[in-house]
Amino acid sequence: MENFVFIVLMMFIGYFFKKLQIFERDIATSLNQFVIFISLPALILVQISQLTFSFDILIPVIVSWSVMTASALIVLGVAKFMDFSKEITGMLMLVAVLTNSSFLGLPIIQAYYGEEALPYIMVYDQLGVFLALATYGTFVSAFYSATTKITPSMVVYKIVTFPPFIALIIALFLNGITFPSSIELALNSLSATVIPLALVAVGLQLEFKLPKHELKPFSVALIIKLIIAPMIAILVCYMFAWDTLAAKVSILEAAMAPMITAAAMASMAGLSPRLSSAIVGYGVLISFVSSYLFYLVI
Repeated sequence: MENFVFIVLMMFIGYFFKKLQIFERDIATSLNQFVIFISLPALILVQISQLTFSFDILIPVIVSWSVMTASALIVLGVAKFMDFSKEITGMLMLVAVLTNSSFLGLPIIQAYYGEEALPYIMVYDQLGVFLALATYGTFVSAFYSATTKITPSMVVYKIVTFPPFIALIIALFLNGITFPSSIELALNSLSATVIPLALVAVGLQLEFKLPKHELKPFSVALIIKLIIAPMIAILVCYMFAWDTLAAKVSILEAAMAPMITAAAMASMAGLSPRLSSAIVGYGVLISFVSSYLFYLVI
């Protein structure tokens, strides 16, 4: 419950300060930049470098990538059918595909299944969503935000120079290595700023009254993320006859709200910042109920 209160509180603080007009209008962009360039790389270095690889990780990995791939294809199909703009399509490719597997997934799923669920939560988060954020997320941001013709070399350049991706590569090379206490303290302190800063940034950009032309992509994002994505996860587990704790954890991870950092990335790339923040804000609140319903189903 404390985590849920914290999420709502941080978004409310951002929204409250927005209404008071205390900060400069571009403060949300500055907070997103700090998250993308400093906080998130620190978090990746801390988590990925300490990951233990084993055969048991396969179910969360398979489910996470299956869900994200299918969700991305559905987004592309719906965006083309509804004739969404390039900007909105790119935003949907981020917030309707990437799930909030750590900050929401960790406390919610642990509350349902206890400490035994933690290894599967971390695997889904680190080998699934974090890898996708650093690679797929970078590609989407580069492709849909570009104002000039995209070339393969341009996309590759943006990916390899993207701070979270650089941190991912470094963390993989340092896997199993223990950082000196001073460095570990610094990384932990910086990584702890990801969620509060990202949530405040969401609150600063949150709009409860969206223009009518944004209601369609808003609805599409939440339907795909909160309903279709977990149904895909259920289908994958059913196809392979997986009925273990790892499978149940993976399904609930797929049912989590849109990833906060995905909204930050969309905002940084200029992909419908207001709409992406609204999708995340409402998505977090709605997912408390929708994820519980999927928990009852499985």
